Amino acid sequence: MPRADKLLLLDTASLYFRAFYGVPDKVTAPDGSPINAARGLLDIIAKLITLYEPTHVVACWDDDWRPQWRVDLIPSYKSHRVVEVVEAGPDVEEVPDPLEAQIPLIRQTLGRLGMPIIGVAEHEADDVIGTLATHATMPVDIVTGDRDLFQLVDDARDVRVIYTARGMSNLEIVTDAVVVAKYGVLPGQYADFATMRGDASDGLPGVAGVGEKTAATLLQSHGDLAGIRAAAEAGEGMSAGVRAKILAASAYLDVAPTVVAVAPDLDIVAPAEALRPLDPAEAAAATALAEKWNLGSSMARAIAAVATVEG
Repeated sequence: MPRADKLLLLDTASLYFRAFYGVPDKVTAPDGSPINAARGLLDIIAKLITLYEPTHVVACWDDDWRPQWRVDLIPSYKSHRVVEVVEAGPDVEEVPDPLEAQIPLIRQTLGRLGMPIIGVAEHEADDVIGTLATHATMPVDIVTGDRDLFQLVDDARDVRVIYTARGMSNLEIVTDAVVVAKYGVLPGQYADFATMRGDASDGLPGVAGVGEKTAATLLQSHGDLAGIRAAAEAGEGMSAGVRAKILAASAYLDVAPTVVAVAPDLDIVAPAEALRPLDPAEAAAATALAEKWNLGSSMARAIAAVATVEG
């Protein structure tokens, strides 16, 4: 029986970072080059395809991990991860040298598997995922360790997040009910919730003195951030202390929603062609790449997983 159409969107950097730290660095190519992230990512992909049975897979890419338009709005955005400021292009992110060295190989292995890589200038992988998920005509599974993408969860459209934060052996399927149970807000409110809560890992300060519980309570009462700000201006629907905190954060709240929201309308479309089994020549090329770099059984498992996809 052919599989029902399903789109699997990979937050690729999130996954290769996880692979890099999860696979021992003693795993190397014949010339001693590190390959732990490349091997680990292949194993992750094989597992995901086997478990969730997609017909279409896209490796979403950070063409710009820290877009200037987000930095212009909130200068602290991801600033703690910058190791070199580049005037004419994306700043250089703090990435371990042994991982940085593997990124060209990772792109090559994805290509050998017939897996499209999509990135957009001046945008993050989250934005690519946001656009593809928003416009998908089939169910979508988003694989990430980034909570920000919970804003895309939508039971009505069959969009889920496969959340990797607790490890690949403990994946969590995030639906509307899971977001509500975890945070007390609907997925459609999650971006406003995250804006108020802030996120130190992304350099987002949030509203001083407003934590998750208060943010959730405000959204339950007022619906969205615009409603909360209107109520604060009117001096109703919240304590004087919370009102003062919301009003004091006005400058931040003017710009932060644009930074937190993923882009829903980039000029991209998901490839119409389903992932398909490799033909003999393609399989031979993938195997040759695996032999050259000591990707071994990891590439074999990925090829076997792709062979199960027939649309």
